[in-house]
Amino acid sequence: MFEEASEVFDNMFKSSFPLTFIVFIPAVLILVSPLPAEAAHEFTVYRMQQYDLQGQPYGTRNAILNTEARTVEAEVLSRRCVIMRLVDFSYEMYQKALRQSAGAVVIILPKNMSTMPQDIVQQFMELEPEMLATETVVPVYFALEDDELLSIYTQTLTSSSSQGSSSAAEVLIHTATANGFQMVTSGAQSKAVSDWAITSLEGRLAGTGGEDLPTIVLVAHYDSFGVAPWLSYGADSNGSGVSMLLELARLFSRLYTYKRTHAGYNLLFFVSGGGKFNYQGTKRWLEDNLDHTDSSLLQDNVAFVLCLDTLGNGDNLHLHVSKPPKEGTPQYALLNELETVVSSQYPEVKFSMVHKKINLADDTLAWEHERFGIRRLPAFTLSHLNSHREAQRSSIMDVRSVSSSSRHGAGEHPAGPHVDLRKLSRNTKLIAEALARVIYNLTEKGAPGDLKIFTEQMVQEEQLSSIVDWLTAQPRAAQLVDKDSSVVSTLEYHLGRYLKDVRRHYVKADKRDPEFVFYDQLKQTMNAYRVKPAIFDLLLAACIAAYLGVIYLAIQHFGIFYSVVRRITAPKTKQH
Repeated sequence: MFEEASEVFDNMFKSSFPLTFIVFIPAVLILVSPLPAEAAHEFTVYRMQQYDLQGQPYGTRNAILNTEARTVEAEVLSRRCVIMRLVDFSYEMYQKALRQSAGAVVIILPKNMSTMPQDIVQQFMELEPEMLATETVVPVYFALEDDELLSIYTQTLTSSSSQGSSSAAEVLIHTATANGFQMVTSGAQSKAVSDWAITSLEGRLAGTGGEDLPTIVLVAHYDSFGVAPWLSYGADSNGSGVSMLLELARLFSRLYTYKRTHAGYNLLFFVSGGGKFNYQGTKRWLEDNLDHTDSSLLQDNVAFVLCLDTLGNGDNLHLHVSKPPKEGTPQYALLNELETVVSSQYPEVKFSMVHKKINLADDTLAWEHERFGIRRLPAFTLSHLNSHREAQRSSIMDVRSVSSSSRHGAGEHPAGPHVDLRKLSRNTKLIAEALARVIYNLTEKGAPGDLKIFTEQMVQEEQLSSIVDWLTAQPRAAQLVDKDSSVVSTLEYHLGRYLKDVRRHYVKADKRDPEFVFYDQLKQTMNAYRVKPAIFDLLLAACIAAYLGVIYLAIQHFGIFYSVVRRITAPKTKQH
C-alpha cells in the first residue's frame, strides 16, 4: 500500500507542474519577501561651502548622497557615508575618510555651540579654513544633534566597531544581523547660481559751513562666513561692526539735528555686502563712485575711511593700517584722539596701531580698509583682533551668546567667539568720543581728554542688544542674502531712520570672467532609512538557493527518499 502511494506521489511531482508550483512559490515568497524600508529619521542638513573666487574653486563640489552610513572606526569607508560628531572630530579623521574615497561626510554639531569645551571649539575654528582650502569631490554636510540622530550614530558606531573583531566569523554574523542606515538626500545636484546680486547700502549726514567739506566714511560689512553658509551667524564678525555703525549713525544724527552741534564734516555711512568674498560690494561701490560718476563725496575731500570689524569682545583695540598716518593729517588726528580717549576714559583698554602693507599677491585682502588703500584713500580698520588670520573671523562657531553672568558661572566664559554686550557698548562709546573730538577739533580747542560728549544715557545698550540679537537670529552668508532679503530691507530701514539719501548698490559677477560664483543646494532634507547590510542579501540568497536545491532533489528522487525513510521508520522483526 505504501509502495503504491510512493509511486503515485513520485509521478505526480515529476509530471504535474501546478502541484510543483504550489510547493515552490509559497516557500520563495516567505523567504524573499522584502522588509519594508523604514524611514528611521528625517532631518535637515547644511552643506559645506561651494563657491569659486578669482577662478579658484573652494569647498565641496557635490550635493547628492545615497549611501550606507559608517563611522570613521570602520575599516572600509569606500563609498560609505562617514558620520562624525564634533566632540570626536579631528582633521586626521576627516582626511582618512577622503583618502579612502568615502561617499560622503556628515558632521554632527551640538545645538548650542557655546556649551562646547573651549579646546574643541578652537580646534574646529582653526580647521575650517583648511577644510575649505582644497576642492572636495564628495558631499560634506553638517547636522544639528538630536536624540534620534544620536541614536543612529550610536548604532552605526557599534556596527562599525565590530568590524575590527579578531574572529572573521563573528564579524560576518554581526554584519549580517545588524541594522544599517541608508543616508539619502532629497535635493538635486548643485549648480551655479546665475545673476546673483550682492547688495550694499549707503547713507549720509551732510556737514555745514561750505561746499568743499571733508568727508569721514564709516564702513562695516554685514555678511557672515563659515564652513557652512546656513550655519554662519557672524555674531562678532561682523554683527558687532554693523551694530556699532548703526548706533554711531543714530548718535551723530542727533548732533547734526541741532545747528549748534552741526559739524563741518560730511559723514558717509556704508554697509557693504560680500565682505567675506574679498569685499566685492566695497570694490564695486568704489568703482561706481570714482570711475563712473563726476559727482561723489569720495572724489572730493576724504579725511579718512574707518572700517569697523569684530569689535564685540576683548579689552584690546587695534588700529590696522596699510600706511602709517603722517603728522598733521586727519588720519593722524584720529590716531591721537583714540589714544587720548583710551588713556583718559578707558584705561582698561589696550590700544595699539598695527601696520601691514597690502599684499596684492594674496588671493584675498586682509582687511576691508585695503580696498580703499588700493584706490589711494586713507583708511583704517578698527578691531579687537590683532591679526586678520584669527580663525574666529570666518567660523560657524561665531554665534550670539548671553553674558557670562546670566548663563555661566562666575569667571566662566562661553566657549568660542561671542559678543559681550558691555564691551561692545564700551567700544561704541570710545569710538564715538574719538570721532567727535576729531569732528569738533576739541584737542586744538584745549578740551581735556576726559571730556565726554556722549553721556551714558545717549549710547543705548538696549538698542545695541536688539540689533545684535536680530542680526544673529539668521545666517547672513552672502549666498543667502539677496536683494529681497529681510536683512537688506531691515538694514535699509534703520539707516533711513537716521540718515539722508539712503541708497542701494548692487554687484553682479561678470558672465564672461566672473570674480565670484555661488552654488545652490546649501540646505537639504536627509532621510536615514533602516536597512539590512548587503551581506545579509547575499546570505539570504544562499539560504534560498540551498532550500530550493533540497526541495528539488527531494521531488526528483521522491521514491528513493521515501524508501530510505520507510526503512528507517519500519519496525524491526524478530528472527527465530
